[in-house]
Amino acid sequence: MGDQIVFFDVETTTPARAGRKFWLLEFGAILVCPRKLAEVDSYCTLIRPGDLSMVSPKRFSGITREAVAAAPMFEEVADRIFEILNGRVWAGHNIQRFDCPRIREAFADIGRPAPEPIGMIDSLAVLNRGFGKRAGDLKMATLASYFGLGQQKHRSLDDVRMNLEVLKHCATVLLLESSLPQILPHRDTGSLEMVTRSRANGRSCGEEASRKSPPTSLGNHRAVPYKKGKLGKVMERAKDALHGAQRTRPLNTLLKHSRLLLR
Repeated sequence: MGDQIVFFDVETTTPARAGRKFWLLEFGAILVCPRKLAEVDSYCTLIRPGDLSMVSPKRFSGITREAVAAAPMFEEVADRIFEILNGRVWAGHNIQRFDCPRIREAFADIGRPAPEPIGMIDSLAVLNRGFGKRAGDLKMATLASYFGLGQQKHRSLDDVRMNLEVLKHCATVLLLESSLPQILPHRDTGSLEMVTRSRANGRSCGEEASRKSPPTSLGNHRAVPYKKGKLGKVMERAKDALHGAQRTRPLNTLLKHSRLLLR
């Protein structure tokens, strides 16, 4: 069981104000073989919330208040949901912040322990680190539009299948970029890296040129690199810095040798 990844998604009511309860309206999941990225099983169900007045049909495609009213309560489908989720790797988009807490809350409401994953793949966090903001805000609808996968329907089973396809597309792009970094630089870091390298190369070339190039005007070249006035200030600063550390050594002798070196 642990060798399968379960992609899941929940649809919920939208609380009218902060602090109000989220009610589950739909749960959908697909079991995926990680070696082939192939769907091997699926499950989806509408769920009747404790408060039907919180159902907003406008937000969901094909979900009506009548259909939700006829759906099973969460405790009636809890066994099946527990069986699908428990002991597997969980995957989904923004599940750490939204879907996982809603699942735990639903099981807590019926006085049962919630299922536990053996690993977690939150595609929002993964794509934020690896794919960057090239596709915009990284919402599922934006990613689907970016890859030409159609519109997000906000239905659980459709959304998890779209999530898997988005990950496949992102992985393919990143594989191509890592295989040919000079030809297909990463859009987010490639330009920055090129600018950084360019500046570094410019500094290196400038430093190399300053070491190798002769002075532009021999008439202005000085054999001694310090003006006499500045030399006095340098010696005064050196005298102050060495005063405490060189008590056992005559400071005048040390300064005398320093003047010889600077000439």
